Amino acid sequence: MKDIYTEVTNRIIQSLEAGTPPWIQPWTDHTALPSNLATGKPYRGINILMLCIEAQLRSYPDSRWLTYKQAGEVGAHVKKGEHGTQIVFFKMKEVGDEVEADDEQKRVVPMLRSYTVFNASQLEFLPEKFELRPPPAVWQPLGEAEQLLYETGAVIHHGGNRAFYRPSDDIIQLPPEMWFDQPDDYYAVALHETVHWTGHPRRLNRVLGRRHGIEAYAYEELVAEIGAAFLCAHVGIPARLEHASYIDSWLDSLRRDKRLIFTAAGAAQKAADYVLGESLSAPAPCIAARPTEELAA
Repeated sequence: MKDIYTEVTNRIIQSLEAGTPPWIQPWTDHTALPSNLATGKPYRGINILMLCIEAQLRSYPDSRWLTYKQAGEVGAHVKKGEHGTQIVFFKMKEVGDEVEADDEQKRVVPMLRSYTVFNASQLEFLPEKFELRPPPAVWQPLGEAEQLLYETGAVIHHGGNRAFYRPSDDIIQLPPEMWFDQPDDYYAVALHETVHWTGHPRRLNRVLGRRHGIEAYAYEELVAEIGAAFLCAHVGIPARLEHASYIDSWLDSLRRDKRLIFTAAGAAQKAADYVLGESLSAPAPCIAARPTEELAA
C-alpha cells in the first residue's frame, strides 16, 4: 500500500529545496486558489499545496481541477497522454467494537485516501461556459485586502522598523505603510501577522509549545507562511516568503516527520477560515499611528 504521507511530504521537500515554496510561486500572477471545475468548490489544506506544486511545475495557467469522471460529466475529455495529479481526502474516523456500549472503548483514527485529478489545461472539448476568462478590469485587490484587515477587528499599530504579533497585549505591529516598496508587500506582511493573531487563546488557541520534530517557533512560522498565502490568494495579491531563515529547519523537520505538513496545512486553513469568517462579523479595529515597544513575535 502506498504511503501517502511520505509521498506528499517528499514533494513538499523537493519544492522547498528548489527554493520555491508551494504556497508562494503559483500565485504571483494573481491566479485563484485551486478549485474543482465541476462543483466550483475550493480545495483545502494540503491539497492546495499539492495542486500548486503541480501547477508550478507544469506552468498551468488555470487553477481549476477535476477527476476523469467529472471531465466526462461536464462534456470534456482528458487529452491523450496526460497524467493526473494526486490529492488526498482526510477525515477522522471512529473505530472500535460496535457492540460495545461504552464510548470510551472507541478510538478516533485518521483515514486517508488518494484521488487523481486533472487540470483544466489538460482537457479537450471543454464547453465554452467553462473557458477561462480574465477578471473584470474593475477588480480592486488592494481594496479587498484593506477591507479584510479592517473587518477582522485586529488591533494594528504602525511604527518602528519591524513587523510582529505580540500575544501579551494582542496587537499587530507594522512599519508605516509608506515604508513598503509596493502596497502588495504591506498587505502580504499584514496578513502574515494576522495569521499569528488567530492563535490567541481567545480565538483558535494555537498553543506555542514543544512539538515532536520541530521547534515551536519554526512550526508557528510554517503555519503563518501557508495561512498568509491562502489569504493573499483570496484577496488577489502575490504571496511572499516572510521567513526564509526557517527553510532549513522546515526541511529537517519534514524529513523526519511525514505528517508534519498535513498538520501545518490544516492549521493554516483553520486560521484562514477564521480570518475570513471574522471579516463578516467582527467590530472595526483600533489602528494607531504611534510606535509601541518592540518585542519578539
